[in-house]
Amino acid sequence: MIYRPLGRTGWNISAIGFGAWAIGGTWGRTDDTAAMAALHRALDRGVNFFDTADVYGDGHSERLLARLRRERPHDAFHIATKAGRRLAPHAAEGYRDLRPFIERSLRNLDVDVLDLLQLHCPPSAVYTMPEVFGALDALVREGKLRHYGVSVERIDEAMAALKFPGVQSVQIIFNLFRQRPAETLLPAARAAGVGVLARLPLSSGMLSGKFTRDSRFGVDDHRGFNRQGQAFDKGETFSGVDYEQGLAVVEELRKLLPEGVSMARLALRWILMSEAVSAAIPGGRTPAQVDENVSAADLAALPAPLMQALADLYQRRIAPQVHALW
Repeated sequence: MIYRPLGRTGWNISAIGFGAWAIGGTWGRTDDTAAMAALHRALDRGVNFFDTADVYGDGHSERLLARLRRERPHDAFHIATKAGRRLAPHAAEGYRDLRPFIERSLRNLDVDVLDLLQLHCPPSAVYTMPEVFGALDALVREGKLRHYGVSVERIDEAMAALKFPGVQSVQIIFNLFRQRPAETLLPAARAAGVGVLARLPLSSGMLSGKFTRDSRFGVDDHRGFNRQGQAFDKGETFSGVDYEQGLAVVEELRKLLPEGVSMARLALRWILMSEAVSAAIPGGRTPAQVDENVSAADLAALPAPLMQALADLYQRRIAPQVHALW
């Protein structure tokens, strides 16, 4: 495993983390036995960073991670969670006081202090409200939070977050279908000493290369019900790329795979080529999925001609469709 600094936290986190959205819900049926086996395998493979949120299964994902801590009391690892999406309505003003949600996450995770609290894709107006970040600073001083960061939908939101000195991390969609953060955000974050967490690194599973036109998703799986942004931001599902077009681009990607390298491993290793990225946080619902994700850190650096080919494919087939979402 590769370990990289996360902002100015003093933590060195695994460059392949564990995204716990899928084991909480909204990705079809969940199986707690398999989920716990996946979490244990992640620790066994050197993962020490887990990302969750209070809305993943309405706290279920957080409670699974609390169970992991109880079952592995001698393993040191960090848990990042998020707050804000349970606001009703989901309005910028609500982010002035997230204390009730933070207290609930503390109970779910069975801890006295949250390692890292991230604002969960708040409205853009939040980044013009310094009192929101002042309240987070107060919670750090109070001992409720060790650190805080943001999870964003748009690059301009991420850039605005970098201006607040207490922000330690920015989480954003960054993958082979969403390459634009590398242009401005990654250099700016590195200069500011802010860690970058690459979420949805496999584009909701599209970049696993395992989907076909005949693939079907459950009624409770966002990959079926949110393709046009019916429930939440369109970019959360297949990075905002049309499903049929995504499949076609995957077939072109397949021709670029080095011998013996799966598409998922290539997609994750591509992210790690950017030194400004602290960690990619793919999901894993089974130990086998965790093994494949983690093994991406073992791959050698991708050669320059392959990196150029991946950039060219993105500009030709993906960029015109997704840039409007940013």
